[in-house]
Amino acid sequence: MKKLRPEELTQKENYKLLIGSVIPRPIALVTTQSDSGLLNIAPFSFFNIVSSNPPILSIAVQRVNGEPKDTARNILQNKEAVVHIVDTDNVEDANQTAALLGPDESEMDRTEFETVNSVEVSVPGLKQSKVRFEAVLKEDIVIKNGDQPVSDLLLLEIKYYHFDEAIYDNGYIIKDELGAVSRLAGNDYAEIGKTFTIERPQ
Repeated sequence: MKKLRPEELTQKENYKLLIGSVIPRPIALVTTQSDSGLLNIAPFSFFNIVSSNPPILSIAVQRVNGEPKDTARNILQNKEAVVHIVDTDNVEDANQTAALLGPDESEMDRTEFETVNSVEVSVPGLKQSKVRFEAVLKEDIVIKNGDQPVSDLLLLEIKYYHFDEAIYDNGYIIKDELGAVSRLAGNDYAEIGKTFTIERPQ
C-alpha cells in the first residue's frame, strides 16, 4: 500500500487523489440568481443526499482566495437554488457551464438550455433536465484550512420535485430512462453500466 499524509501534499495533489478514487460522483447542475437577476449555472460533483426527512441535498462549493464563488454567493444572499441531475442528454451543455466567467456573464449564453419557471422558488429551472429540485438554503457550513475559509458546504432543503414522466413510475425512478452520468477524474465522465443486486441482511 502507498502511504501518504494529506498535510504533506499540496492542495492539488490531495484533489487529484480524491477525485480519482472517490468515483463515480453524481453531478448537480445548479441554477441561482444574483441580486441583479443574472442567472448563474454551474456543475458540482461534490454533491449528494444528506437526508430524506426532510429531503436535503449537500453541495460543496470551493472558494477562490477565500471568497465564495458565484453559486455560493447567490445562495447565501437569496437562499434559493434549483438543482438538476446531469444526464446523457444534457451533459454537453452542462460541461459548457463549467467555464470560468465573470460575475456579469451568464453561462446560458454558452448553451442550448432553456429556462422554465419554478413553483416554490424565484430561481428558474432548466427545461432540458429530467430531474429538478427546487430548494432553499437550510445551512451553510464554512470549511476552513486553519483560519482560511476554503469551501462552503451548502445544505439545501428540497421544496418541490420535478420529474420527467418518462423516468417516473408510481413513486420510483427508472434509472435507465434517466441516464444519469457521473464525474470521474480529469475530463472523464461515466454512464451507468453493469449493475448487480445483493440482498441486504435481515
